[in-house]
Amino acid sequence: MKPTARRTCALALGAALALAAAPAPAAADGYPGYTASRYTPLTGGAADLTGAEKAGCAEGEVGRSGPRVLFFGTQQSDGRLRQPGTSSGSRTPRSATSHAVAVAAAWAEGFTACSPGGATAELALGVNNKEDGGASASGAGRDWARVVESAAEKAATSKVRIAGAVDAEPSWSSPEWARSWVDAYVSATGSRLYAVNSADSCPEYGSSSASCANGWKLSDVYYVASGASAQIQAVPQIYRTNGTQARQWAAVSAWGAKHSSGPVRFVGSMSQRTACNQRGGCKGTDNTAKTAWSQLRAELNAHEETRVGDLPYASDMRWP
Repeated sequence: MKPTARRTCALALGAALALAAAPAPAAADGYPGYTASRYTPLTGGAADLTGAEKAGCAEGEVGRSGPRVLFFGTQQSDGRLRQPGTSSGSRTPRSATSHAVAVAAAWAEGFTACSPGGATAELALGVNNKEDGGASASGAGRDWARVVESAAEKAATSKVRIAGAVDAEPSWSSPEWARSWVDAYVSATGSRLYAVNSADSCPEYGSSSASCANGWKLSDVYYVASGASAQIQAVPQIYRTNGTQARQWAAVSAWGAKHSSGPVRFVGSMSQRTACNQRGGCKGTDNTAKTAWSQLRAELNAHEETRVGDLPYASDMRWP
């Protein structure tokens, strides 16, 4: 089916998609299959909207409920977005955040037009924590909250709920920048925030160390993945085939159980197998979605203080 149906749902339908109404999880204890998350390099043109609508339609045809992320890259001090996978010196196009809102609405339109009767999606709009864009952390967090809320209004449909996402990696910013971004986001909106984070150089479960990369501590990784607010749900990166990242996240969760408000609120895992197949360069970091999910769930359930029982979702990154 082609994604040609136009949005006809009233904005009132969006109110029914409140934070408390989470997507229906998979059956307990079973691998849920995976949703497709996407790096979304914006150029500012109509092709971005066409591509998003097609991507939404493709996911609608699969008919798998649950969260998935569109990653737009880095927020800059001028309020524009720099494409994912680029540094400050990149000459790639920059786009207004309003264009991300339009892309999200187009994705939602495609999903709605092409999905079977019962399938629903939670579309999380994501950015990273790269400081090299020059944006202030608090301003960037508030701005992204506004983007998420604007997209929720524009994409009003009973089949798609809009949320936020952050790819917070210790190597990309100071811990203070990441903490401030998350604090600003959750203060500015009640929309859910998916933490699709890494735990760079953090210790594995059972280590006495609490140090991670770039001056971060386990406390910082925990804070931006759960500790800052009950709005945050973690879908961490479990890319490494040797299981290291699952053991690191168990250490983060154990720290929270012992020293803060409880274990990390894990709801799924993120892999990058499709993106690796598309572009290569992923030696040892190309877990399949099922392997990533299995590694994380098994490691968390191996320890009393980190046990999750079921892990309802999995998602896999790809380029458009």
